[in-house]
Amino acid sequence: MASTDKPDRESIKSEEAPAAHPRRSNYSSVHVALRFLLFAASVTAVVVMVTAKQTKIVPVPGLPISVPLEAKFSDSPAFLYFISALSVAGLYGILTTLAAISIVLKPAYATRFLLHFALLDVLMLGIVASATGAAGGVAYVGLKGNSHVRWGKVCNVYDKFCQHVGSSIAVALFASVLLVLLTMLSVFSIYRKIPK
Repeated sequence: MASTDKPDRESIKSEEAPAAHPRRSNYSSVHVALRFLLFAASVTAVVVMVTAKQTKIVPVPGLPISVPLEAKFSDSPAFLYFISALSVAGLYGILTTLAAISIVLKPAYATRFLLHFALLDVLMLGIVASATGAAGGVAYVGLKGNSHVRWGKVCNVYDKFCQHVGSSIAVALFASVLLVLLTMLSVFSIYRKIPK
């Protein structure tokens, strides 16, 4: 008859090794990376738009002379709004990057921060998207003109200026997409914290 006082080796090993808990991802590193990308995209869009300046010698209609005319971003209120909105988005991006890093280091207030992030991301998305749309509308008129109101094209003359404006708007669209992703990620992270 075998003794039951001595446990076998397999049962000892199973008791010593605690069950491995499945690792729960809280998406903190993704938050930090996306928020830093938002900062970088916003600053890039601002720098490219601010450097959009070109001077061309343009003939004066009806006169046999040509004068130098300069195209710059400050000539359009839509571009000024664009610069202001993307500057605010850049500041928001760096501040929330630092806040997301603090959440990684001290996750005690993560849910509260995620809620604030979600709300502020939606607000910032509205600002960036409206500024991008306004600048895009002005850029489109500059590219194609408008024959109904007799606004001529300017991008055939100021090609470098229009390339800067177009590039800046494209980067701002990328920043808008980042804000959509950040909003979705924040809401999903809050959803995962709800006890089931």
